[in-house]
Amino acid sequence: MNVPPLLETVEMTDVRYLKGDHLGHFLAWISLVPIFISIAGFLSHLIFRRELQGLFCALGHVISLLSTNFIKNIVKQARPQTCAMLGVCHSYGWPSNHSQFTTFFASYVSLLTYRRLGLCNGKFKWVGAALAWCLAFLTMYSRVYLGYHTFDQVVAGAFLGFVLGIFWFWVGYSFIFCSFPAIENCKLCRMFCIKDTSHIPDVMKFEYENSKAARKAKATGCKCL
Repeated sequence: MNVPPLLETVEMTDVRYLKGDHLGHFLAWISLVPIFISIAGFLSHLIFRRELQGLFCALGHVISLLSTNFIKNIVKQARPQTCAMLGVCHSYGWPSNHSQFTTFFASYVSLLTYRRLGLCNGKFKWVGAALAWCLAFLTMYSRVYLGYHTFDQVVAGAFLGFVLGIFWFWVGYSFIFCSFPAIENCKLCRMFCIKDTSHIPDVMKFEYENSKAARKAKATGCKCL
């Protein structure tokens, strides 16, 4: 008799909800926010912008994720029974990785905005931070609503992410950011055009104006056919 092989799932991407539950469907997508930030956010940022600030934030996320998993394997607190019924919960639940990830990101982005180290310096500069916190709270709510975590597990993950986000920004602001000019001049950064724009108050406006100036300078020496 042939026994079918046992299959495992990637828990970060396998989010289940009750059929016909429209709120659950919406929150299932919200629960994927860490994946969107990791892949669509950091990966695209690395490919298209190549900012030292983004790389430093991504490194902090990796370290905080490893810290969360280390704590999980020490505490070994089971997930709720609702998660067991979903059939996809094979890891420990305290603290929540999703909550830790989103609050780390939100606190780090908020401090970047406060210190005027973001992409823009206009009246909409706080929109990014506000959006990050909205996504963080929705993600935390989704993990409880969908039955993947208890309230305590989500709160623990949120607290851990908040503290680690502030700590990681403090490490960067106190010791690392001042070394960015030297780092961007190293051979590897020059090879891959990795740069630091934290000294520019409004990066978006700076790039826009310089792009127009470069096009104007080029247009003076050529004619359209």
